[in-house]
Amino acid sequence: MEIIIGKNAGFCFGVDRAVQGARELVAKEKGMYCLGELVHNRQVVDTLENGGMKTIDTLEEVTDSTKTVIFRAHGVAQKVYETAKEKGIAYLDLTCPKVLHLHKLAQEHSQNGAFVILTGGKEHPENIGTFSLVEKGYILEQPEAVEEAWQAYQQSGLQKLALLSQTTYSLEKFEKIEQHLLEKCPDLIIENTICASTRLRQEETKEMARKVGKMVIIGGKNSANTKKLYEVAKAKCEETYLVETVEELDLADFQASDVVGIMAGASTPKESIEAVEQVLRKI
Repeated sequence: MEIIIGKNAGFCFGVDRAVQGARELVAKEKGMYCLGELVHNRQVVDTLENGGMKTIDTLEEVTDSTKTVIFRAHGVAQKVYETAKEKGIAYLDLTCPKVLHLHKLAQEHSQNGAFVILTGGKEHPENIGTFSLVEKGYILEQPEAVEEAWQAYQQSGLQKLALLSQTTYSLEKFEKIEQHLLEKCPDLIIENTICASTRLRQEETKEMARKVGKMVIIGGKNSANTKKLYEVAKAKCEETYLVETVEELDLADFQASDVVGIMAGASTPKESIEAVEQVLRKI
């Protein structure tokens, strides 16, 4: 069996930074908290929780004010920072720098009087944090909903329109949305905030899927960027499989003569990638 592993598979800079920061804090402070899942990978989170980290959903769950609260890689809403300061809660902000840059741009455009269209998932934590800094805007999940976003802009009474994106959104979908909006608004302000590692991973996945007979995408089931990798691969390679761990891989789907491509989401640890590779090499 020939196995090709993506060069961009696995942890991106932001996730690696967050995981390393959490590991260092766990090593010196037992019983610290993390507001929401640190990253969208259950195996990574389980390891940290076994080391003493407690995952919480709100700051109201903090019962020991002497313990630090981690703000995860996806970022938090502005109100969370304010609440932490009001309650005297110490926090370690591990928000990805790319997400913080997106927050800054969204806030600036909003303050400058622009209606902000943000591409991505309406319930995704990154977008909830970003949108907390926007006065008037719309979270656009799919290119097919461009008309709804456009109507919301027209009803806002604002004269400027800015297009930004969740850092892990589909590049192909963003470009479609950009094209549709430019046809309606030639003065559209465009900020392609999809991070470089996301773009490279999606582009590499597309190219790999064209060349292999089967693709395996590894990542958390609640990981937006992993789901997009699966969509990209599936469009070019019908036999594409999405798994979170090696245990989910059905070996009956593979043969010794296969050429298999492996790609992993930004929150997938190298151990998960290696485990899948080792099992496939035994066929």
